[in-house]
Amino acid sequence: MTDEWSDQDRVASRAVHLLPEERAAGSDDPRAQAQAILAESDRREADRNAAPDTVLERRTSEETVTPIEPPD
Repeated sequence: MTDEWSDQDRVASRAVHLLPEERAAGSDDPRAQAQAILAESDRREADRNAAPDTVLERRTSEETVTPIEPPD
């Protein structure tokens, strides 16, 4: 067996080990939920810009803050 888990192993493990908020909310189908979560995670890992609101802006402070004029 390799060090990498099969997709089925990953889904089964994720379905059993729910996060506290997932456990509190409940799920009609933990396995399908785990499969969807892992698929989204794989997409985000492959493309760092795939997740909404995760685009990192690279600007300097001069580009973001209006300079304050010193008093005369």
